[in-house]
Amino acid sequence: MTGRDPYGPDVLKSDPRVRTGSRKVTREEPAVPGLVVEDVSTSYVGAILRVERTNGGDVVVLEDRRGARRSFPLGPGFWVDGDPVVLVRPARVVAPAATARTASGSRAVTGARARVARASRIWVEGKHDAELIEKVWGDDLRLEGIVVEMLDGADHLADVLTAFEPAPTRRAGVLLDHLVAGSKERRLADETLRQLGRRSEHVLILGHPYIDVWQAVKPHRVGLTEWPHVPRGTDIKVGTLAALGLPHDTQADVARGWAKILGRVRDFKDLSPALLGRVEELVDFVTLPEG
Repeated sequence: MTGRDPYGPDVLKSDPRVRTGSRKVTREEPAVPGLVVEDVSTSYVGAILRVERTNGGDVVVLEDRRGARRSFPLGPGFWVDGDPVVLVRPARVVAPAATARTASGSRAVTGARARVARASRIWVEGKHDAELIEKVWGDDLRLEGIVVEMLDGADHLADVLTAFEPAPTRRAGVLLDHLVAGSKERRLADETLRQLGRRSEHVLILGHPYIDVWQAVKPHRVGLTEWPHVPRGTDIKVGTLAALGLPHDTQADVARGWAKILGRVRDFKDLSPALLGRVEELVDFVTLPEG
């Protein structure tokens, strides 16, 4: 071989691409996909595809312009745009945290204390209604300071609201089952509003079309395509449990059956819009600024 050997006597001691006295400092470089690097030991040039974990440690997979791929140990021994680099794993990109939501779909307020109870109230017909409202809207109602009470049946509606004495600072929201034209519940609601007279402007009575709040749970949550049609004269809860093949002879059976149904409700998406919209309206009504 004639002429000057550009590498000198020790090929590991220097690099012909680095001028004497101007050696560049090796820096860490994240091995991000698409970055073009050169492996110094083989002069293989390729774009980074990915970093993989192997039994022997992390490797970086490169693809050259012809589509050929090779893997190299992640670490020192690479060049990027003429600069020596140590390839390191790129920082993991943390996706923005999803906005926390309550079971009703409202934005969750972290660290907020429950508000002192307002004078305004929401009434529902019975225990199962109250438990369903608590499961889906409980966080929202505590934050707003709204108490949910039971009527123990729509027949008590007029007496309860008369005793409550609705006023601008004491609004009453009421959720009734089967509030449809011609139903007993519709008649009771209309009579109550007439009895209250001018105080009725501080009362909002809404309802869903179902005979019982059980049917406001989407039937697929309990493995049905639709809720069973219970014959007139048969208690809706007893008839439903019988159709589901569940024990239904005692009140304890009914309680256990409802517990199974309620346990299948995860959030507002498991409820019928016919119930969701009415409850949201009631919450809005009783949380209007007092005074």
